Amino acid sequence: MTKNIIIDAYSRIARRSGCCCVQKQTQQIGYSQAEINQAPPGSNLGLGCGNPVAIASLKKGEVVVDLGSGAGFDAFLAVRKVGRAGKVIGVDMSDAMLKKAKNNAKSGGFANVEFRKGDIEKLPIEDASANAVISNCVINLAPNKKRVFGEIFRILKPGGRLMVSDTVLTKPLPEKLKADKDLLVGCVSGAILKQHYLRLLKEVGFSHVTIHKEIPGFLPDYSFSITYSATKKAQTLR
Repeated sequence: MTKNIIIDAYSRIARRSGCCCVQKQTQQIGYSQAEINQAPPGSNLGLGCGNPVAIASLKKGEVVVDLGSGAGFDAFLAVRKVGRAGKVIGVDMSDAMLKKAKNNAKSGGFANVEFRKGDIEKLPIEDASANAVISNCVINLAPNKKRVFGEIFRILKPGGRLMVSDTVLTKPLPEKLKADKDLLVGCVSGAILKQHYLRLLKEVGFSHVTIHKEIPGFLPDYSFSITYSATKKAQTLR
């Protein structure tokens, strides 16, 4: 099962020690040294494909949900922007990642960051409760991306924002590559065509879909990474 493959792989990543290349990789996808220094040691596993927090325009007091929060790197950057009056909720499927994130939050003294176990296709978050949702190279892993977008739409308040870095395809993958488990975990074989991805966002009700940055993907002949934003219309009730 796809989700079991992902849970097993990312649980192993959570248990391993960091490598010297993580910081360099993180800078290459758009994080500053200052941002890297702000997060607790061990929270940056070098798993992202962009910097969604950079375009988030988060405000003091806001509630932010981080999908596929891993060891908490983006959640810790986000909570510094929303301040003590705000809150960040990270959601992840892996018990090992959740344990690592909670330990990082404790060691860093982050009282207003919470990490919940959950599937991004069925979020453990209340309706219309978040001002913003962020995610970094995770939605491509979900088998039902439209359901993920629908869940994000559900938990956002009217006028809420979505800020994501993710992998999309430039052309269809050959069947051999689609079946490659390593490419699934590497955020390639679970990805879909860019035009299909953007269409799904609009189908569930998002507007003002804007791509802010594109960089080469993990399989350059077939994929690239986009960092984008979208909005739930303020007048929309759902």
